[in-house]
Amino acid sequence: MRRAVLTLLATLAVLVGLVTAAHAYPPDPPPPSESAAQLDQLTVAAPGSSDGYSRDRFPHWSPAEGSCNTREMVLVRDGSGVETGADCYPTDGRWYSVYDQVWIEQPSDVSVDHMVPLANAWRSGASSWTEDRREDFANDLARGQLIAVTASSNSSKSDSDPSEWKPANRGWWCYYARHWTDVKYDWDLTITSAEKSALRDMLGTC
Repeated sequence: MRRAVLTLLATLAVLVGLVTAAHAYPPDPPPPSESAAQLDQLTVAAPGSSDGYSRDRFPHWSPAEGSCNTREMVLVRDGSGVETGADCYPTDGRWYSVYDQVWIEQPSDVSVDHMVPLANAWRSGASSWTEDRREDFANDLARGQLIAVTASSNSSKSDSDPSEWKPANRGWWCYYARHWTDVKYDWDLTITSAEKSALRDMLGTC
């Protein structure tokens, strides 16, 4: 809850016409020791079926604050020197993609990644959720579930878990594993044995 409040306060400062400083990452994940403890508590299970999955089953970019939807909130939060119009869409700013260490100059070129992809969430427990809970998951600003990155890195990742895809930027593996673990833990999603092994290895880089 505290992380959610801090995120919203930082964003509201921008919505009244101020310029934000660069963050280039979501709210901080738990420290490595807590992430390791969370990882040990996650349920290991084979992935569920993809039957019935559609991105539409996870309503996303929902209205968030004022005239901003969730995607715009992330653009404001994760950018450097971001200015917005009355509709909350950025009119100026730059974005640093920590996945591949690339600066993005145009907001239309930014891709907002779901740290735990929606399809992966579906296969690891979200298929049984209500649509309201899936919407909350797809628009989660309280933890590291949403992050501004390059379209190419987001496309390369697709719906892969950490045993199948890792950021090209090895220096961010510790944060990636901590964010991923935190999201799975907070939303009570399962992990595969290969996923758990990959996360443990990535936490070893912290």
